[in-house]
Amino acid sequence: MYQRVKAYVEKYHMLQENDHVITGVSGGADSVCLLFMLKEFKNEMPLELTVVHIHHGIRGDSADADERYVKALCRQLGVRYLAFHENVEQYAKEQGLTLEEAGRNIRRQIFEKVCKEKNGTKIALAHHQNDNAETLLWNLSRGCGLRGLGGISPAEGDTVRYIRPLLCVQRCEIEAFLQEKGISYCTDETNLEDHYTRNRIRNHVIPYLEQEVNPQAVMHMSETMEQMRAVWAFMEQEVQKCRERYVEKRPCGTAEDLYEERENVPELLIKEELFRDVDKTVRSFLIHALLCELAGRRKDIEQVHVRLIEDLARLQTGRKISLPYKMTAEKCYDGILLDRSDLKTGEKEDAGNEPGVHMRMFEQTAETGAFPKKTYTKWFDYDIIKSTVKIRHKEPGDYITIDRNGGTQSLKKYFINAKIPREDRDKIWLAADGSHILWIIGYRQNQAYQITDKTKRILEIEFNGGEEDGRDS
Repeated sequence: MYQRVKAYVEKYHMLQENDHVITGVSGGADSVCLLFMLKEFKNEMPLELTVVHIHHGIRGDSADADERYVKALCRQLGVRYLAFHENVEQYAKEQGLTLEEAGRNIRRQIFEKVCKEKNGTKIALAHHQNDNAETLLWNLSRGCGLRGLGGISPAEGDTVRYIRPLLCVQRCEIEAFLQEKGISYCTDETNLEDHYTRNRIRNHVIPYLEQEVNPQAVMHMSETMEQMRAVWAFMEQEVQKCRERYVEKRPCGTAEDLYEERENVPELLIKEELFRDVDKTVRSFLIHALLCELAGRRKDIEQVHVRLIEDLARLQTGRKISLPYKMTAEKCYDGILLDRSDLKTGEKEDAGNEPGVHMRMFEQTAETGAFPKKTYTKWFDYDIIKSTVKIRHKEPGDYITIDRNGGTQSLKKYFINAKIPREDRDKIWLAADGSHILWIIGYRQNQAYQITDKTKRILEIEFNGGEEDGRDS
């Protein structure tokens, strides 16, 4: 197996002589295997190696035992060892994250901190083919674009590169390698639980595919993801060409340290010619990339927002729409002007109070399934929505349609009739079309936006549906 991993590392130029590699070792089979692989590389070429172990403060005695094991293993191998103790549960509460999201964020922060302090050049993670298959199925299930079909990348980053040498092997091969070498490892019992979607995919979906569809399902998915990453790389080149020709930056203020290395806050002008001369697929990718750039993040930037901008391009000059993260898009004489008001004013967002929301739009066809029965996933008739849907708290003038005959009720009166305590009303999230409330989240859905046989396009809103999107080993 080592020779396969070595060839994979060489294929993606993951390691060079005199690299200082920071690697996370939890004590599990994947990260222990990666440590032994890196130690073997170190025997063949000059490398510096530092192990980082992070105690999440969650699993009690089991986590303590993992820490002792990793420390002893590093002493046995003669590898530098650094341990960190974090309160992941407290961090999750403070940031409004799941435990998995919080753990992932903390791990990344520590890896990069150590890398900077120790002059590291690479951060090695122990993702393997099964992790990648889980990611692909998870991305497909919740809705993803071309980029999501590429799964986890073997190497990414510029100044500090994350590398994943084990993406060419499966979990069963890793465990067989350790057994053959007589190497012990720890087992995280939480991986066997079905609390998170990723665990359910790992414990049930993939085994079913391997047993009932194709024993090589994971390998075939891995090969497909490799092809999709190549397609995505080509698409990125085409998008960049269009950007240089059809997008213009217009400086308009300063962010005052809101985002590191983002002192000049531009407006982005999408020239009108883009909507006339450029292939629709390339145009869609470009608009999505511009929104992510202006937002400063990718989360919750969906295809529905791209479609809203394309719709805006067909409207008269002066029309304006609101987008996530306080972005706006305005139709002007030259095209579409993208802006972000809070960066102009220096207003800081309280990310810990933002809900996790996913929106997607799709056509209603004869094959469209039944309405979702989940409490926090709802469908709406997209074609009758007048404004951009916002997820917010109550505002003066809010109202909701309560019956199919068009009867309405003020939001205040609804809260009173529903006997919702006054102190809780400001905390309830709403999906709003202007002042018209589509959905009092967790309570009532607006009757006016119900799906009918005349509905052509459906807007799906999933509230707090995001779970872990990948894991660090």
